[in-house]
Amino acid sequence: MTNNDILRRVRYTFDLKDNVTTEIFALADYTVTNDQVSRWLKKEDDEYFVKLSDTELAIFLNGFINLKRGKRDGEQPKPEQRLSNNIVFQKLRIALNLKADDILDILQLADFRLSKHELSAFFRKPDNKHYKECKDQVLRNFLSGLQRQLRPSSDQFDVE
Repeated sequence: MTNNDILRRVRYTFDLKDNVTTEIFALADYTVTNDQVSRWLKKEDDEYFVKLSDTELAIFLNGFINLKRGKRDGEQPKPEQRLSNNIVFQKLRIALNLKADDILDILQLADFRLSKHELSAFFRKPDNKHYKECKDQVLRNFLSGLQRQLRPSSDQFDVE
């Protein structure tokens, strides 16, 4: 999945308008314009499309955590220079305060099944022997299940 796809899906699932999206970036101490957001949301073949960098998506997700959980005291986390699906999944889990059972229920809404053990492997440190790379399919199904949970009448981004 591209960073732009992830931003589109999160925005759609939580019904975030452009101005709210810019406010989410501001919660992570980063300024963007509605025009930038609009360009990130364009389709890849649109002449005004702009690719969202890993750092920009990390900033958005940090701001999303601040929106959902409140800004923590002290220094804000530094955005990652390189993102993986595991980091994106972890940041969404933190923002939504989800436990393993919650995530497994969300995945079931997308007809995708994992064991708790398989799920926990995605949230381990990369140097842990039980760490497992989160593939696009898992993240896509999680976002699809989340959409089905929060916007049940919609199927805009359903997994084929």
